[in-house]
Amino acid sequence: MTDPVHLHDVQDVPALMLALGCSARRAARAVALASPEVKNQALRAGAAALRARADEILAANAKDMAAAEAAGASRALLDRLMLDAARIEAMAAGVDSISDLPDPVGKVLETIKRPNGLTIERVSTPLGVIGVIYESRPNVTADAGALCLKAGNACILRGGSDSTFSSGLIHACLVEGLRAAGLPEATISRVPVKDRAAVGEMLKGLGGALDVIVPRGGKSLVARVQDEARVPVFAHLEGIVHVYIHAGADADKARSIVRNAKLRRTGICGAAETLLVDSAVASTLLAPLVKMLLNAECEVRGDAATLLVDPRVVPATEADWKLEYLDSIIACRVVDGLDVAIDHIETHGSHHTDCIITEDMAAAERFLNEVDSAIVMHNASTQFADGGEFGFGAEIGIATGRMHARGPVGLAQLCSFKYRVRGNGQTRP
Repeated sequence: MTDPVHLHDVQDVPALMLALGCSARRAARAVALASPEVKNQALRAGAAALRARADEILAANAKDMAAAEAAGASRALLDRLMLDAARIEAMAAGVDSISDLPDPVGKVLETIKRPNGLTIERVSTPLGVIGVIYESRPNVTADAGALCLKAGNACILRGGSDSTFSSGLIHACLVEGLRAAGLPEATISRVPVKDRAAVGEMLKGLGGALDVIVPRGGKSLVARVQDEARVPVFAHLEGIVHVYIHAGADADKARSIVRNAKLRRTGICGAAETLLVDSAVASTLLAPLVKMLLNAECEVRGDAATLLVDPRVVPATEADWKLEYLDSIIACRVVDGLDVAIDHIETHGSHHTDCIITEDMAAAERFLNEVDSAIVMHNASTQFADGGEFGFGAEIGIATGRMHARGPVGLAQLCSFKYRVRGNGQTRP
């Protein structure tokens, strides 16, 4: 068994991180060869530990919340940080649901029969060691650890200092699961120091130990990771999410979807940040939508047409069209048709999630085909931009790049592949 690194009062952060990387690399080989049954045993035991230690986790989270409030944290950050009984149960249920998913490792993705008799199989394999750097959300500890384990990977988790107590206990529950299944504890490692130098060491790759990094947090964190990482990165810089009310929109659907997309949870990356209303329906739909948002205590920053709707609307600046608020604020603009809406999204968006509301199927298909975002939606709340809602069990993050991992990064995206070639004495002429 590979033991995790246990160091206290660490002064030499590079040495600590290198040791963590070496332990995780050794564990990766063991977990890559583990049977689906063993991995599932570890996950179920980890979920049971989360439930059994829920009161301890809540007490730890109370410490994190108190410190964050004392530091003047925003409402959005506090919402991301906060745990309650329902969220802990959701974490545990998420880990259980991952154990129920089909094992992705060893899956034959494609079989090719060559004229010379060779049989070539493309087979799913683990990525190796995944570094996850995140802020605020302690549930990421459970989601990331469980997903990496199920996909046959080891991981090194570096949570934010604001969730130290919560993440520490959640991680301890996952380690209980690893012990119960006889897997190396370093399969799910956690950086045990708050020193920001630890992040820098991860971005260097830990001496070749890390195969990919997944950052989850604010724009500054993700930008730093994308700028400095020496290993591949799965990430999105920000979620500038649009909802476009097309000329063919159903009024009731527009109201319910806009409300949910913006206000269900304002601090998640799938929350709507810009509302585009077609000029063809602005006379009938703009005012009801804007007043609905304002009455729900959502600030609306609007263009000239939107300002005429209600005196509570704040004038939008050019910067507002490129802002991810993660708060009860939305930008609103009237656009002249589908082409202008698509152009606005392509010009100001972040290629995360964008939605059209319309009963015009031709317009919907154009939007779905022409908007180059990781997730493109028709007549549905953008808050469905989540791995659990996609049936992935959970997600480790959302990627907006154009590598194989795009959109919610779940089990399939945490695997690579190799080719198995079977022959019977063939030689190349």
